[in-house]
Parts: sequence; C-alpha cells; structure tokens
Amino acid sequence: MGAAFDIIVARIETLDLDAIVNAANSALMPGGGVDGAIRRAAGPELNALLATHGGLAEGEALTTAGFRLKARAIIHTVAPIYFGPEREDWKIEKLGACYVNCIAAARALNAANLAFPALGTGAFGWPKQLGRDIALASVARVQADAPGPRITFCCFTEEDAALYRAAL
Repeated sequence: MGAAFDIIVARIETLDLDAIVNAANSALMPGGGVDGAIRRAAGPELNALLATHGGLAEGEALTTAGFRLKARAIIHTVAPIYFGPEREDWKIEKLGACYVNCIAAARALNAANLAFPALGTGAFGWPKQLGRDIALASVARVQADAPGPRITFCCFTEEDAALYRAAL
C-alpha cells in the first residue's frame, strides 16, 4: 500500500505514542469498550472536559489532552452504527471520514505516530472485515496525498490482527 502501518495486539490506552484514537459515542458520554478503557486510564479530567462539549457527529474528530495516559493526545471520533437507518454508502463514507479526520487532527498536533482501534466493529456492529477494509483504504488514500504520522492499528485480539495482516 505504500503507507507506513504497524499492526499490534495491545490495549490502546497503554500505548506510549503521540496520539491515540478513542471510539466515542455521539453524546461523548462515558461508554464501554475502547471508550471506557481510555476514560478509566486517562482519569476523571477527561470525563469532565468531554461533558462540556455537547456531542460529536459521525465521522468528525475532536482532540483532547491525554491526561494520565502515556499518549499525549486523544483524538475522539464517532463511527456510524452499522445497523442504523442511513444508507450503506453514507455509513461507509462516515466511517472512512473517521480515519481521514483523525489523521488530519494528528497532523495538526505534529504527531509522529497515531494508533487506531478497529472503529465501529464493537458495539456499533460493523463486520470486522468491512471495517478493516474501510480503515486500510482510507488511511492509505490520505497518506498517499501527503505523508502523515506513522499509523498503528491496535487490535484487541490476535484474531483481529490476523485480519489486518491478511489484507496487507
């Protein structure tokens, strides 16, 4: 693909990188999964700050400090819900926009590296292979336009990492 990717199995909230991506919900309220893990590790300051924002639309990105994390910044984004009522092409576009806008936010931070979880493939219901394909295509397209931060796909299980490795 020509882009710099790493695929690892780890807990994203433990990574010592410039920025990590949080799979947030549109209300920016505390959730489970990746969001819950990041919020617990970052500390109550993150919850207090996000409570002042009022929400985030699908595909958009919001940058906050990393607070108690090793990562200096958290880039929050909201994937569309796969089984939602919107047209599939709209949902695919919005999921791709999550990756594009997070990379733009990382570039604005001058981040050398950025880690993504498998956005949308948990509680939001995206099939893992489709989510992976959108992630890889979106990141490769953006990085081809202008080199950006080194991207890490942080997978929760070895099975998920194998899906990413198989596509590369």
